Amino acid sequence: MADSEPLYDVRERTGNPEHPSVDDVVNPVLERAESPRGDHQDAHLDEAMATVVDRYGSETVRTIIHRTLVEEYPFRTATADLDVDNVDGVRIGTTAVQVLEEMNARQDDS
Repeated sequence: MADSEPLYDVRERTGNPEHPSVDDVVNPVLERAESPRGDHQDAHLDEAMATVVDRYGSETVRTIIHRTLVEEYPFRTATADLDVDNVDGVRIGTTAVQVLEEMNARQDDS
């Protein structure tokens, strides 16, 4: 990974119990895919994830999120050996990072 690639503060990567776990990120991603927020500014991400989860399944989405947030795979590479289009890997990674950023912002506000 290049020095400019982001490192995500998730418990499985950092070992810090105060950081959200991968499941803490995956669960809202899947919930929003199941029930997209119609009038939210990020509703387009929810709708994209609904399509992706329908196409590949929740376990594949979970694997890609884990690879991205913990194993430091780039979004496109996280799809390797999963029979997932690279662009969908970008959608999954983008959505996961957005959810993680929301969680971190809520923690910072507390």
